[in-house]
Amino acid sequence: MPWNREQIAARAARELQDGFYVNLGIGIPTLVANLIPEGMSIQLHSENGMLGMGPFPFEGEQDPDLINAGKETITQIPTTSFFDSVASFGMVRGGHIDISILGGLQVSETGDLANWTIPGKMVKGMGGAMDLVAGVPRIVVVMEHCAKGESRLVKQCTLPLTGKSVVDLVITDLAVFEVRKGEAPALRLIELAPDVDVAEVRANTAADFVESLN
Repeated sequence: MPWNREQIAARAARELQDGFYVNLGIGIPTLVANLIPEGMSIQLHSENGMLGMGPFPFEGEQDPDLINAGKETITQIPTTSFFDSVASFGMVRGGHIDISILGGLQVSETGDLANWTIPGKMVKGMGGAMDLVAGVPRIVVVMEHCAKGESRLVKQCTLPLTGKSVVDLVITDLAVFEVRKGEAPALRLIELAPDVDVAEVRANTAADFVESLN
């Protein structure tokens, strides 16, 4: 069975380490906030000006003034701090965030990422995506493997790029891929979702990849 959205997020949470400063993108990445391994101290960063985000609130306990970058209500923790967007992006551009977990529209076989717009659809702006892929040393992309029957892992991105050769790890509902920059092919299959086999992954992947399963 392919992973569902929460299981994709749980797999992404396994990439975190104690003491990390972590940025979570919109969509599936926000689910990671509720799935941090027990006993691990993580500071979640939101580019709208918050460091130290807690999990999503219970029904009836929402504070409309506490939101993440995706406009979802969140909670505070004892280490929470607030600041303006200048300081927030200074953290990103200055390399102070350890890892960013982002959604994706397309990832190429060389690690290019397209995740901010689909031409013809109205968007308010690119947000912090380009700063994040340029300023954060490790980029993990979580997404569904296919959209409308088309693979999101492609030979070359056809959507507007967020960054070139910036992705380090891709987690989809079918599998996990490393991007080993400088190698050919760079995309390396390292893990399968339960009851998913390599043949199914190949049938649903437009990008070239090699297998490196334990």
